[in-house]
Amino acid sequence: MSLSERRTGFFSWFEKLRGMAPTQGLGMREVQLGQHTVRSHGREVARTHMHDWLILLLLVVIVIVMYAVIHPFDRFVGKDMMADLKYPLKENTVPFWAVPVYSLLLPSLVFLFIYYRRRDVYDLHHGILGLFFAVFITAVITDAIKNAVGRPRPDFFWRCFPDGKDVYDSLGNVRCHGQASVIKEGHKSFPSGHTSGAFAGLGFLSLYLSGKIKVFDRRGHVWKLCIVILPILLACLIGISRVDDYWHHWQDVFAGGVIGLAIATFCYLQFFPPPYSDDGWGPYAYFRMLEERSAQQTNGVNALNVQVMEAQVLQQRNEQNNQSYTSSEEHDSGLNDLEIGRSSQEIYKPR
Repeated sequence: MSLSERRTGFFSWFEKLRGMAPTQGLGMREVQLGQHTVRSHGREVARTHMHDWLILLLLVVIVIVMYAVIHPFDRFVGKDMMADLKYPLKENTVPFWAVPVYSLLLPSLVFLFIYYRRRDVYDLHHGILGLFFAVFITAVITDAIKNAVGRPRPDFFWRCFPDGKDVYDSLGNVRCHGQASVIKEGHKSFPSGHTSGAFAGLGFLSLYLSGKIKVFDRRGHVWKLCIVILPILLACLIGISRVDDYWHHWQDVFAGGVIGLAIATFCYLQFFPPPYSDDGWGPYAYFRMLEERSAQQTNGVNALNVQVMEAQVLQQRNEQNNQSYTSSEEHDSGLNDLEIGRSSQEIYKPR
């Protein structure tokens, strides 16, 4: 293969590789979403955040210990305080087992649906990880405050005295004779765990949807706002049910909502840009991966540019050498002809 053919092939390969470099801008960044699936990048992403999952497992253990083992503070409850604690003992409208359903399972299904549409494992992984962190950090904070405060529930009288006969000691404190587990639960009014869990999980979902459908794009689409408000409305209704069931005072529900929504916001911003940002539709990890890949390809293109310049310089030198060699041959040939001519003249010169 000649030098010109090799040069042509090298330049065509260089142009093809340079055309593969990512174009800057939001459109191209969204087009590349389908390239990062659970099968192709899932193991790498999970391995990178393995320590986060271990910490999450530790939080689960702490929640179980604080709920089942630690006893809440046995607060003084006098006879004159019973006037606000004689509400009837009712069943939960939203049972305890439903807490992980609406705070964890429902948002996770939404994340899976969006992954099915976009095929972005970074979004799926960080959405689920951020959601679980929001719910379990909220659970730890809520149970810690519950056990430290020990506020009686509105139905505490019937938990303490199931037969309706109240008994007090010499100091005026209650002497409960009800079931121990029911009495223990009766000292966990503040704050509301159902409400904090609802606002943690559903609040995280609301922030997530805000970024995905670009609520704050300044175009005034009210239907987007309605979609984002739906999870918050559901969380509010769950909190109201706790007051209607006489398991919590309104202050308990309000405090639980504030705690859950605040933790959800902190955890969401740990993994995603603010919903009003131009990059609010994707996680930080996705954009960081694009920047690293762009830097690597830019370095590769720069290296190829150097190689092309070196090849061009080498080619120019070869051409100059060829030209010099040709000129030298022509010059030597001319000198030889001149010498031959002179010799001929000397031979045939008349004497």
